[in-house]
Amino acid sequence: CKVEACSLLRCCAHASVCSAEIESQGSQAKVYGEMLHVDIPFPIPEPDGCKSGIQCPIQKGHSYNYLNKLPVKSEYPSIKLIVKWELVDDQDQMLFCWKIPVQITS
Repeated sequence: CKVEACSLLRCCAHASVCSAEIESQGSQAKVYGEMLHVDIPFPIPEPDGCKSGIQCPIQKGHSYNYLNKLPVKSEYPSIKLIVKWELVDDQDQMLFCWKIPVQITS
């Protein structure tokens, strides 16, 4: 996974430019908070990558702009963690992956 830094102030938008290494009709985002080496699923408002800047179908060797929001609820504690953001293809195979060290602050 690619590593990027982010400070979350109860909301964060994530944008990235990616180059596809495989072809797919669609993509789905999966987001996790890594805490104590355990991946905890983190819901996002729009998991469909084709509705978040990725022009589908995805073609091998093409570059794509991806933009999505990571809502941080007020009940989440102030904490440092790693957010793992994956885009998977129709077969649940990895298209792209980012690991984002974050600090949730109030």
